[in-house]
Amino acid sequence: MIEKLEIIEKKYDELTKKIADPEIIARQEEWIGLTKEHASLEEIVTNFREYKEVLKQLEENSELLEDAAGDIEMEQLIKSELEALEEKKSKLQEQLRILLLPQDPNDDRNVIMEIRAGTGGDEAALFAGDLFRMYSRYAEKQGWKVEIIDSNPTELGGFKEVIFEINGKGAYSRLKYESGVHRVQRVPSTEAGGRIHTSAATVAVLPEAHEVDIEINPDDLRIDIYRASGHGGQGVNTTDSAVRITHIPTGLVVTCQDERSQLKNKDKAMKVLRARLLEKVQEEQEREIAQNRRSQVGSGDRSERIRTYNFPQGRITDHRINLTTHQLTNVLQGELDELIDALVAEDQAKKLAQAE
Repeated sequence: MIEKLEIIEKKYDELTKKIADPEIIARQEEWIGLTKEHASLEEIVTNFREYKEVLKQLEENSELLEDAAGDIEMEQLIKSELEALEEKKSKLQEQLRILLLPQDPNDDRNVIMEIRAGTGGDEAALFAGDLFRMYSRYAEKQGWKVEIIDSNPTELGGFKEVIFEINGKGAYSRLKYESGVHRVQRVPSTEAGGRIHTSAATVAVLPEAHEVDIEINPDDLRIDIYRASGHGGQGVNTTDSAVRITHIPTGLVVTCQDERSQLKNKDKAMKVLRARLLEKVQEEQEREIAQNRRSQVGSGDRSERIRTYNFPQGRITDHRINLTTHQLTNVLQGELDELIDALVAEDQAKKLAQAE
């Protein structure tokens, strides 16, 4: 591990010199690429240097302990400091092992999220709306931007389907664990008898695909223009601005009618199509190398029940890691970090076990 870290530190130092070189700064495209690479190494190098400093302090304190032989008070003081340093050393070692794990290349990407009402009729649509607001509030707390791509709202304030983009650094690294079936147990506002109903909504989290990731042949697309329907305002509903794109080779269909502009709707629909095609390619690649998505916490199999929201008890249970919290209200207000942090930790633990 130390050898790998020393190589990374050397690379970091070389990049530090390069990004300060006026000749390279003048070549903006090259400079931007180097600064991104430099930034990607900064955390691991900072931790490694702190680790080396702790090792140095441990050595110095061990020598001081030998010199203090017979001075009980001084020995106790040095031993206490040694214990604290050993604990810090262990934590830094663990952190460095995690930082050396192969990174998901999609982690820094924006995401496209798709939430669809499942079993449960109107109640499932209302729950889909609750999930959309939960992720929107979480994104707001992270300083990320949310933009609806397409939606099919219901009269009661829910969604049969809502597709939206979240733009922000590291969005996929945090939200990729949310793919799957979310189940809710509560008394619907429309239920006169006060009985608890169970309904569900599915969440899909796709990393935004860049044009260089997925090459789409225009001849493989059928693009239909039609008049938007449903909610959206008079301007949207009276112009032929809605767009439906069919990718003929795969049969994938994407629609967008949220914008007044036909061009904007087409751009948004293409974003979703590229993301779905990227997901399809990545799933095929994973099957080829025999990596079962279900074996990882962040698999995102959208047919798998991942979480239950129990309103009568104010409880949320994540079934993948057997975590239960009674912070239902806070979570629905966007306080998702407790759940996501636990999922990240479990995912890292599995990867570390596989690496050993």
